[in-house]
This record gives sequence, structure tokens and C-alpha cells, in this order.
Amino acid sequence: MTPSLRRLRKRPEFLRVARARRRWVTPGLILQVRRRQAEETGRAAPDDEPEAIGVGFTASRKVGKAVERNRARRRLRAVAREVLPTAGAPGHDYVLIARAGTLGRPYIELSKDLKTALARVSAEPREPGRRQKGKTGRA
Repeated sequence: MTPSLRRLRKRPEFLRVARARRRWVTPGLILQVRRRQAEETGRAAPDDEPEAIGVGFTASRKVGKAVERNRARRRLRAVAREVLPTAGAPGHDYVLIARAGTLGRPYIELSKDLKTALARVSAEPREPGRRQKGKTGRA
């Protein structure tokens, strides 16, 4: 059974995901991820499943005027509806942020961007507060 999607609508929900500091940037979107804590699922609405996938969408003015921002969010919603139920992790919250390239990016490429970002952020998280060394050995 695939987990259901629930929308993140309030600013504190978006800020909690941003504070988790797990994100991946692709040409078409930015994905932020946060695993919900057990005590948070208890405070949820009675009809809300604790293992549902939370998803929110945002687009800043860098994307364009209101019409372009709305179109970018619609495109992100369509991609999330297609990809997240199978590739997303239950009990996690995701925020998809539109970029300037979101509007001009072909839908197939936008879908690949989301799948790539999900695969990258689901990998083992690095130790908080420490940068990983690159090939040059510098932090």
C-alpha cells in the first residue's frame, strides 16, 4: 500500500523542514527533507495518518510574477503527485522549491530531477556541523 500525501500549509511546518538542513539542488527544483518525530505524529489531526508523506510547495519572486509562480507550483504538485507516493519515504516531510528553470524544464526532466534529489537526500546523512572533505583534502 502506498502512503498518502498530506499538504504542508503553515509557515512553522515549512520552517521545521528547512531547519533539518537536508536538501538537494537540481536545475528544476530544490528539495528539502525532514523526518517527522514520533511526538509530532501524536499532535496531528485525528484523520491524519502518522506515516503519511508531508509535502509543501513554494516559489519566490525570483521565479517570476504571480502567474509564473503559480504555474511553477502547479508543475511541482503534478510531479510530486506522480513521484512521491512510490519514491518518498513514509513519515517524512518534503518541501519542493521552484527555481527559475522550473517553468522551462520539460516535465520528464523535472520528474528525473525529483527522483534524483530523493535518492540523494535519502542516502546516509553526514555528521551535523561538519563538512565533508573533497578530493583536495580541504574542508
